[in-house]
Amino acid sequence: MQQQDVEQLVERVALKLGRGLSLEDLDGVLLAYSSNQSHADRVRVNFLLSKRVPLDVSAWQLSHGIATAVRPVVVPANQELGMLGRVCVPLMVRGFRVGYLWVQQDVEEQSATAILAQLPDVRDELELLSALLLDSNTAESEFRRSREREFLAACAGEVNAVSEVAGWKEVQGRGPWQLVTVLDADGWAAGTDPIASTLIHRSAALQATIGVDAALFSAGTETHAVVLFRESKGRADHAQVLVHYQLELAKRSGRPVHRIILGASEGFAKPRELAEAYRQSRQAAQAAAVDPQLGELVDCRATGMYQLLASAGGGAGAWGDPGSVYFRTLQEQDRNDELLPVLELLYDNDGSVQDVASRLHLHRSSIYNRLGRIRRLLGVDPLKGMVRLELHAALKARRWAGRPRI
Repeated sequence: MQQQDVEQLVERVALKLGRGLSLEDLDGVLLAYSSNQSHADRVRVNFLLSKRVPLDVSAWQLSHGIATAVRPVVVPANQELGMLGRVCVPLMVRGFRVGYLWVQQDVEEQSATAILAQLPDVRDELELLSALLLDSNTAESEFRRSREREFLAACAGEVNAVSEVAGWKEVQGRGPWQLVTVLDADGWAAGTDPIASTLIHRSAALQATIGVDAALFSAGTETHAVVLFRESKGRADHAQVLVHYQLELAKRSGRPVHRIILGASEGFAKPRELAEAYRQSRQAAQAAAVDPQLGELVDCRATGMYQLLASAGGGAGAWGDPGSVYFRTLQEQDRNDELLPVLELLYDNDGSVQDVASRLHLHRSSIYNRLGRIRRLLGVDPLKGMVRLELHAALKARRWAGRPRI
């Protein structure tokens, strides 16, 4: 995309509507504006001068739902801000938000009805404008797409791709490395359009890693993103990427994003180890998605039993039934879901009744009572020996069966 093309198109739309327009990106930065305007309010004048939406104006606009809207939104006048009424037109391509076009009301207009009635007349121009903005997006450029495809092929173990990626200036001589899988724990399968979902993860990862020197390259897939880091002991850079990715994903998908997970591989010094590092990082992210106690920044070595479950393989239905007679007995009798959660917390907290009682907001006597019920049902002590190992493994296998399929 050339900036001239966008500016000309904005002018064309402005002439057809007979109104003043401004075009901004998702971060409130001015991209283009029309020259014709019968009356520019204070907000428009300041915006054209500063090239960025002020925070108080942005708050007013966001309070009317523009960040999640898929259709034009009427933003009423705000006398305190010196702002006339406006219509915000979200510009979208395949569900991917690329920017906002703002149409200002005239001084004498009491409502935005006339603007809304005019918008269908410029539908073609708005679609073209959206496409131009999409082409300008770094994550959607053909060069970037081809490099991401090659990087993901290297992560899948394709020999030629590994050789190519090893020679990239971002990678060569900058090891040892670490691979990170970035996963939306609750919304990883939310997308109905795989192309749009991939683009959203691409863009979120790219924007989240800008300015983070330790993040060497990123790529997006339909369900998650992958980031190549320089290996480090600290996790400050990872935490920064996590926070920014969550914000970018929410902004681009138009939905709330509650929990982002970063699953990290072991460090590796040879590019041919990319595939194994990718497997480790995916497994860490999957484990944290089904077992929140692992946290949001998870090293693969910290996932315990899940490493063994992942290495055992199996399809979508694997581990749905752990095959433990004791576990099945408890599962059948635990109709109110009171026994198995207590048992799992006891196993995970080194058998500390006090810690479990605090976590569940129960008195210790309630925990002891539930343990007594479990002993009576099984006829054995669930906190000792092979029975404990069997039940703990079965509980984790049940969680692992519900892991994200990425």
